[in-house]
Amino acid sequence: MVTVSFPFYIYGAWIMIDTETVTWDVLIYHLKFIVPGLILTTVPVVFWMAPRLLDQLGGFSALHAVLGLQAYALLAFALTGIIRIYQAKRNADLYHDPDQDIELDDLHEHMGAWRGRLRIGVFGYVILWILAWFLGIYQYVSSYLL
Repeated sequence: MVTVSFPFYIYGAWIMIDTETVTWDVLIYHLKFIVPGLILTTVPVVFWMAPRLLDQLGGFSALHAVLGLQAYALLAFALTGIIRIYQAKRNADLYHDPDQDIELDDLHEHMGAWRGRLRIGVFGYVILWILAWFLGIYQYVSSYLL
């Protein structure tokens, strides 16, 4: 399930990268891919990996768990920026009327910091997710296939 989530993340990211102006429809379309990706990753973590963690804790399993927890921590950090950006854009009605001639950084004095949180959190999540995924694949292959 975790492996299947990666294409959802990639396509969801591509939607935002390829879009010059993020409207409400673009945001909802983006979330239609990101949310299933998060569900496909989080369900196995909560119901498969976490209950077995203490039985396997050591070496690569511990590193895998630390990377995964750090990934979720960075995702939470990104959400602190996403929520504020969303609020500022909604207050300025930029989701429904994106043709306004307003710079995003002019919406709030802290917009630059919020966008920085978003970038750091999302990129950090993806990098740590990939590292944890590689360790998980290694553990799976060494435990079940070798």
